[in-house]
Amino acid sequence: MLNITSTEQVYLACGVTDFRKGIDGLAAIIQMKFKLDPFSSSMFVFCNGNRNRIKILRWDGSGYWLLMKRLDRGSFRWPKDASDVKKITVKELGWLLEGLTIEQPKAFKYRRPVSAV
Repeated sequence: MLNITSTEQVYLACGVTDFRKGIDGLAAIIQMKFKLDPFSSSMFVFCNGNRNRIKILRWDGSGYWLLMKRLDRGSFRWPKDASDVKKITVKELGWLLEGLTIEQPKAFKYRRPVSAV
């Protein structure tokens, strides 16, 4: 079962990804281009050129999950810097999947309290 709450990090592969690539091709991009570990418990998110499809790759310890979402209308608000990988939170991924930008200036930012008083 896919457990999103145990996800350590979420990485966006900014720019365009060739969606003919499957699990092995996406894992190679993660490892060779971004120098990240595709076998970590992180989620890796890719978007096509029309920005109407997203693929998410995640290793769960026994195999890969490959999830895909295709929009009926509209497009995702996807970062355009083609050579970059961007680390975001699970909450920001939720915003992105709902059609929002990952920068929500009025959202509360996660922080640790100074003291427990």
